[in-house]
Amino acid sequence: MADITIRNAEGTWTVRAGGAVLAETKNALELIEGEYPPVYYFPREDIAMAFLDESPQTSHCPRKGDARFFSIVTKSKTLENAAWSYEAPKPAVAEIKDHIAFYPSTTVAVERV
Repeated sequence: MADITIRNAEGTWTVRAGGAVLAETKNALELIEGEYPPVYYFPREDIAMAFLDESPQTSHCPRKGDARFFSIVTKSKTLENAAWSYEAPKPAVAEIKDHIAFYPSTTVAVERV
């Protein structure tokens, strides 16, 4: 299995969807796992949680633990299961507790500004 590396992401990071800024932080975490693209985790206190609805969807990662998902509610539509968090991550990735990651897509922009 590939190693997981977590470090502070440099600069300011944002998440935008439906014309709104959902998150902006200087405290994003960059998680790198093997050959996968980096994933950016945003502290909950820097996310407009009013845009997120908890989803019934869950998943399990043997390296990180159990994830719960969130849908992003925009003015025009709901983006199902577009974000996730590990509420009780495994000790090796404990830093991502209280953080949420977003799937970048044509409707969700995760970027450094």
